[in-house]
Amino acid sequence: MKKIPRFAEAAWICGIVLCAFGVALTVKADFGVSMIAAPPYILHLKIAEYFPSFTLGTAEYCFQGVLLLVMMAVVRRVRFKYFLCFATAVIYGKVLDLMLLLLGGSDPYESMPVRIVAFAAGGVITSLAIAFFFRTYLPLQIYELFVTECASVFGKANEKVKYIFDAGCLLVSVTLTLVLFRGFEGIGVGTIVLTLINAPIIALCGKLIEKCFDFSALSPKLQEKYK
Repeated sequence: MKKIPRFAEAAWICGIVLCAFGVALTVKADFGVSMIAAPPYILHLKIAEYFPSFTLGTAEYCFQGVLLLVMMAVVRRVRFKYFLCFATAVIYGKVLDLMLLLLGGSDPYESMPVRIVAFAAGGVITSLAIAFFFRTYLPLQIYELFVTECASVFGKANEKVKYIFDAGCLLVSVTLTLVLFRGFEGIGVGTIVLTLINAPIIALCGKLIEKCFDFSALSPKLQEKYK
């Protein structure tokens, strides 16, 4: 099978668009968003009670900004590309708001079969998006940056660090929802399911797309400059 060549830059676009679409679908499914999306989603639900214009996309890049500071403290280094990753987070937040708008807002679907399909599709699409992000040299979202930088600094496989990172996000999500709502808002059985299966699905998606795409750079000069 002939691979589609020089897909590194296009992988970045696929990552942003597919991730936003996948998260929007899980929001509409209302079984609980992924452990990664849960902290900003919970913050969005609470802050929007007082400031309705505070969108989920805005909550996303605000939370990722805080996560960036935590990551720099963990790896004990600061690089210019880290701040480019925050720019990616802002772009992602805007695309996420657009996807929710195109899907008719954040209110959940009423039909149970439709919700189940939306949840399953959202989980797979989000995993596919992250697999694309791991194969581009362009600025990642802070979530993927956190995993790749920690894996590099501590000499661990991306998949293993991803499991730890996902579990940490789940713990943060549970803490936030209990503190802010005195109950479970934004997380549910779907959150637990995605925490357990997200990493292996990402690994599987990665193997599949590597059979279809050549992730060399369309612009080697840009790739070298970014490094």
